[in-house]
Amino acid sequence: MSINFNQYAAEGNTFLNEYAKEMAMENDKDKAGRILVAILHALREIISIEESIQLVAQLPMFLKALYVNRWSTRGRNRKIKNMEHFMDLVREFDGSAAVNDFGYENDLLERYIDVTVIYMGNYISQGEMEDIRDGLPKDLKNLIHTKLMF
Repeated sequence: MSINFNQYAAEGNTFLNEYAKEMAMENDKDKAGRILVAILHALREIISIEESIQLVAQLPMFLKALYVNRWSTRGRNRKIKNMEHFMDLVREFDGSAAVNDFGYENDLLERYIDVTVIYMGNYISQGEMEDIRDGLPKDLKNLIHTKLMF
């Protein structure tokens, strides 16, 4: 098996350029990258470890690396039950940049989450997205359902 890091980097850069453009951040790819990572890390905290592994198996290498970076399966007892709590978790993962990245209102962050889930749908099978959705708390199921099923 040949490892072609240049190919992974090129694919990652192409993805980030398109993602940043969709997020209206063409001139701030660092911000787009921070937001992407924060959303991915928040998602991995609310789905089961088994679903995370199945999800990672379908991601391209550059997204796998982002998803698993600093991942620990310890301390996974967070009770995220609704979109507001999920957005708080995204802000937590974005750290001190969260105020600048999302402001104080939820509308912008919710839009960023929508875009991210839609972009993930380009790589994840509908069956896997349904499995993830099935494992989410009732008030978070629409995170997946409305963005990818139709």
